[in-house]
Amino acid sequence: MKKNFFSFLVLIFLISWGICFGQFKDDPNIDRIPYNLLIQSRNFSPNSVMTVITNTQGFDNFYLGVDFAEPHISINPNNPLRYFTAYNTNATHYTINGLDWFTNNPVFGYTMMGDPVTAYDSLGNLFYENMYGNGTTVYGTKIIVSTNNGQSWLSPVNGNSGNDKNWISADQTGGPYANHVYGTMTPGYFIRSTDHGASFQQVWNFTTQTLPGMMSCVGPRLGPPDIPGGCVYVVTNSGNTFAPVYSFYISTDGGSSFTIMSSQIFAGYVGSNVGGRHSVQNMRTRPYPFIASDNSYGPYRGRLYVVYATNDPPGDGNKPSVWCRYSTDQGINWTSAVRINDDANPTASNHWMPSIWCEKQSGRLLVKWFDTRLCPTSDSADVYASYSTDGGVSFAQNQRITTATFKINCTTCGGGGTPAYEGDYDAITAFGRNGLMAWSDFRTGAFGSYTAYFPDYAMLASPASVSLTNGGNATVTVKVPAVKLYTDRVKFTYALDSLPTSGSLNISFLNGKDSITTYPDSVRLQISAVGSVNPRLYKLFVTGRGPGGIPAHSREIDLLVNMAYLNVGTNRDGICEFRVNNISYTTRQNLVFPLGTVVNVKAVSPITSGGTQYVYQNWSDAGDTTHNVTVNGNTYLTANYKIQFKLIVNSTYGTTFGGGVFYDSAASFIFGVGPRRVNVSGTWYQFIGWTGAGVGAYTSNDTSGLDSAVNWHMYTNSIVEIAHWSTTLGLNTIGSEIPAEFKLHNNYPNPFNPVTAIRFDVPKESSVKLKIFDVLGREVETIVSSALSPGYYEVKWDASRYMSGVYFYQLSVDDKPIAVKKMMLIK
Repeated sequence: MKKNFFSFLVLIFLISWGICFGQFKDDPNIDRIPYNLLIQSRNFSPNSVMTVITNTQGFDNFYLGVDFAEPHISINPNNPLRYFTAYNTNATHYTINGLDWFTNNPVFGYTMMGDPVTAYDSLGNLFYENMYGNGTTVYGTKIIVSTNNGQSWLSPVNGNSGNDKNWISADQTGGPYANHVYGTMTPGYFIRSTDHGASFQQVWNFTTQTLPGMMSCVGPRLGPPDIPGGCVYVVTNSGNTFAPVYSFYISTDGGSSFTIMSSQIFAGYVGSNVGGRHSVQNMRTRPYPFIASDNSYGPYRGRLYVVYATNDPPGDGNKPSVWCRYSTDQGINWTSAVRINDDANPTASNHWMPSIWCEKQSGRLLVKWFDTRLCPTSDSADVYASYSTDGGVSFAQNQRITTATFKINCTTCGGGGTPAYEGDYDAITAFGRNGLMAWSDFRTGAFGSYTAYFPDYAMLASPASVSLTNGGNATVTVKVPAVKLYTDRVKFTYALDSLPTSGSLNISFLNGKDSITTYPDSVRLQISAVGSVNPRLYKLFVTGRGPGGIPAHSREIDLLVNMAYLNVGTNRDGICEFRVNNISYTTRQNLVFPLGTVVNVKAVSPITSGGTQYVYQNWSDAGDTTHNVTVNGNTYLTANYKIQFKLIVNSTYGTTFGGGVFYDSAASFIFGVGPRRVNVSGTWYQFIGWTGAGVGAYTSNDTSGLDSAVNWHMYTNSIVEIAHWSTTLGLNTIGSEIPAEFKLHNNYPNPFNPVTAIRFDVPKESSVKLKIFDVLGREVETIVSSALSPGYYEVKWDASRYMSGVYFYQLSVDDKPIAVKKMMLIK
C-alpha cells in the first residue's frame, strides 16, 4: 500500500512538473503567452474603466486597464464610431461612440489560451477568434460572433486547428465572396466560413508554414472583369527563424484552392539572437510578415503590401528598421524595400513590431511600430505611426503616438523569460483617412492596454472651471493647438450633464463658429445664466469630432452656477486629518457649496504615527483650530502642521531623561542618563557612551563617558539612543570630601603579592585613566577608564597573572598624564 501511494505521489509530481515547469522552457518556434501569465490572465478581472491620458499639448491616449498584451483591433465598416479590441488572454474592450470604452468578455466555455484576433464583415458582424486547449496544449481556436459590437455574443463555434498564432480576415466587398471569413493558423491550416460565422471548414493546408506568423488578407481581382474580393492572399512563414522565407499564395475562388506566387527572403535578424529568439532589449519579437491589399477604387487598387522589421545593417546585434514592399502582380514580383521610419540616424535606434491596415475607401496604407529614437540608450520606446498615400512608394513624416515613453524591458510586468514575453503583435485599423491603433506598453510597470487615433488632433479647453451668478456671463475657449498629420475638419458640440430646474443656462458658439479647418485655431463658447438658476455644479462636455465622427475627443468643464469651491487640505496630505462639517478627510478635497453657505472646518491634532507626530499650527486663513468659513467665492484653505519626532532612550543602569518625548524637527533638546556610576548588587557600573540607531542619531565619539548629558536635535523620525556601561570592579570612593588637587598616592603594600591598592584624588569631574606599564614602558593594563565625579578613590590591582618585577602606574586626566609611580611585584 505504501509503495502504491509513493508511486502515486511521484506521478502527481511529474505531472505537476510538466505542467508548471515545462511551459517555462521557452520554445523559440512557439509564440504563445507564457504559462504563468496564462494562469494569471484567467484569474484577472480587467479594468473596464477607461481613463484618458492627455499630455500638455492636448493629445490623448485612451487607457483601458491592465491586460496581458497582444491586442488586435477592428472597426465596423458601417459605423466608424464602433471599434472592438481584444487582449490576451480574453480581455475585450469596445466603444460605440468612439470615446467611451467598455468591457464584456465572452464566455467560450473552454480554457482559452490567447492570441486574440478580430474582424468585421461588410454587414457589421464582429468575429472574435481565440486559441483554446487544456491549459498546456493548444488544440485550435474558437470563434464567437457579435452582431452589436461586443455588447452581447452568440454561441462559440469551432475555428481552426493548430498549435500557434492564428489570424482572421473578412471579405468586406460586395463581390461574389462577400462576407466570407477566412482564418489561418500554424502549422498551416486555412479555414473559411460562408455562412456569416455560423460554421467554419478547413479547406487548405499550407505545408510551407513552420514558423509563427501566417496571415491572410482580401483584395480585388483586377479585370477585365474587376472582381471585388476576388483575391484571397495568404503569406506563410518558414525556414530559419533568422532568415525566414515568406511564401505568398493566392486564391481566386474564394479560398477553395491556392497557388503559390513566390517565396522571398526579405527579413533577417530583429535585434539580437538570444536563446534562439529575436530580442530587442530583452523583449522577444519576430519578423512577422504583415500583409494588406488595396480594396479602394483609387490608383493603387489591387496592390499587395508586405511590412516587416529587420536589422539595418543586416546581422545579429544590430538595430532593426521597419520596411515596406509592394507587388502589382499578385505577389509574384516585389519592389525593393522602403524604410518607413524616418529618423535622422535610423541605424542608431530600434524600430520593430509593426502593424498595418489598408483602408478600403481611401487606399491609405497605415503603419504603426515601436521606436526608440527619443532614447539615446535605446532601452526605452514610444509608439510611432505613418501612412502612405502613393501606394507604398513613400511615407509621411513619422508621428509619436504615445503620451509617455516606456522602458522596454519591463521587469515588473511578469512576462519572464530571456528574452521576456511582452507581446508579439498589436494592431491598427482605419476608416477613411483616420485610424485607431491598440497596443500594450509598460509605462506603469505593467501590461497597460492603450488605444489612440492617428492621424489626430490635440484638444485643450480653458478655463477648466467657470463661476457664474444669476445674470452673469463667461467664456470658454476650445483650442486645437497641434495636429499629427490631421487635415480634416473638426466640429465641436457641447452638452450639459443636466438642465437647471429653474432659470436657464444659454450656451452658444461665439459668432456661430463651431468648426476648425486650419490649425492651430480655436472656437469660443459663451455661457449665460438667465433668470434664477438653481445653485449646482453643472458639467459641460465639449466634444470634437472629425468626418464620420472620428477622431473623437472630449473635455469636461465645471460650471459653478451660484456655487463656489471650498478647497480644503493640509500641508501633510494623506497623513493629517481634517473635518468639514464633521466629515473626516486625510487628502485634499475640492468641495462645492452654494454661495453664502457657512461651513465648519476642524484640524485634528495631534496625529501620531509610530515615532512621528504632527501637531496643528494654524489655518491659512488665520482661523482657530475649529472655525466657520462663509463661502462667498472660491476659497483655498490649508491646515498647517509641524512635524515632531520621538526620542527613545534605553539604558540598563542609571536613570535616563529626555526620552519618550516628541520634539520639534530641528529643535534643540537635552537627553541623558545619570548618575554616571551605579552600584548594582555590589558591582560598580560606569557609563561610557551612546550608540544611536537610525539616520541622524547621536553616537558618542569616544568611551570617556563625559557625554552623559547631550544637547541634540532630530530631522528624522524615531531615534533610539542606547547607553552603554562597563564594570569597574574594585573602584571605590573613600569619604565624601572634595580634594583640592589631582594626586596619585603610593600603592600599598609595596612590594606586593599579588594584590595592591592604589589611591588617587579627583578634584573635579574628569575623564580619568589609570594604566599599568612594565619596566620596558609597555602598557600592561588599563584598570580605570571612566568619567569620575570629584572624590577620593581607591582601586585594587590583581597582578596574579603577571611575572615578578618592577611596574609603573600612571594617572591621566582628560588624556593628559598627571603622575607616575613605581611598585614592585614579588612572588
